Amino acid sequence: MNENAKIANTWRPMSAQDFAQWGLQDVAFIKRVTINEETGWAILAADGNTIGMAADRDLAFAAVRQNDLEPVSVH
Repeated sequence: MNENAKIANTWRPMSAQDFAQWGLQDVAFIKRVTINEETGWAILAADGNTIGMAADRDLAFAAVRQNDLEPVSVH
């Protein structure tokens, strides 16, 4: 069996639950939000749960990095 066939035999599709957990310990998403007509920046865990808010984008990114996570912008 060649190397590609071996890899294909060990691969399995990710379930929705697996996908939701992927990156949970490594990534936080930053998303612009409007609450009560005020703009702010939500900090979201990889599973979509809100874990924080910031008044501006730079503060959101700094907070994520201070917690040893990689910030990712959501458009």
